[in-house]
Amino acid sequence: MIQYPAIDPIIVSLGPLAIRWYGLTYVIAFAVAWWLGRRRAAQPGSTWKPTDVDDLIFYGALGVILGGRIGWVLFYGFERLIDDPLMILRIWEGGMSFHGGLVGVILAEILFARRQRRRIVDVLDFLAPLPGIGIFAVRCANFINGELWGKPTQSPWGFIVDPATLHPSQQAEALRMCERFNIDPCVLHVHASQLYEGVLEGLVVFVILWIYTMKPRPRLAPAGLFLLCYGVFRFAVEFVRVPDENRGYLLFDWVTMGQILSTPMIVAGLIMLIVAYRRNEPSGNFATK
Repeated sequence: MIQYPAIDPIIVSLGPLAIRWYGLTYVIAFAVAWWLGRRRAAQPGSTWKPTDVDDLIFYGALGVILGGRIGWVLFYGFERLIDDPLMILRIWEGGMSFHGGLVGVILAEILFARRQRRRIVDVLDFLAPLPGIGIFAVRCANFINGELWGKPTQSPWGFIVDPATLHPSQQAEALRMCERFNIDPCVLHVHASQLYEGVLEGLVVFVILWIYTMKPRPRLAPAGLFLLCYGVFRFAVEFVRVPDENRGYLLFDWVTMGQILSTPMIVAGLIMLIVAYRRNEPSGNFATK
């Protein structure tokens, strides 16, 4: 098995200000999406201008942050909100939901599409291949933070997590895991589900979508493929990821909140792909010849 490296979640502290890996990876995610979007906008025949991409990423960033936080509170932390309403503002303490962020991005990009007088589906098709590397980066930050661990395992690719070697902010999660699985003395041997998600939902989805969208595809197909791929990979990883303690398994002693939220993505993605290829409408992201 692999020894968990126990990286300090705080990169540098400047008085009361702390720069954390988690915050930095969000900056990286938006910067990479912006750079990739500008590359795509520069393709021959593209109907996008570089300044359009600037606005696209700005709206998307707002949607991710607001939707991700509100979604986490609604899906995973509503009890905490009742006891402490101001916790919704303390994003630096952690707590972001991908599914909430996805809804936030869609709503934000609807506003962007209206402003740009573009069809929302064309905006989402253009956006579909851009977030994969950022998703990978943020999942790596989850790994550094020592959160969202997978189930105990004896597989050679599992990680040994000893709370005695961890930063104080990482110890609480490890100790809760030991208590949950009755592990004494407390040394975890667990799946790195954060990295599984980063590779599958991030890098693999990026490669699939980037290659797929290198040439014009039917309108609605790229967005549908993103929903399908992400939904399938997230659903699969949830089998080895430990569900949130305050939620547990919601159905049949194995269905998690992540799987419930990913199922509509899978269904919607399949329907969108079928509709896209039946209609075979040209994408509005490329000038017609």
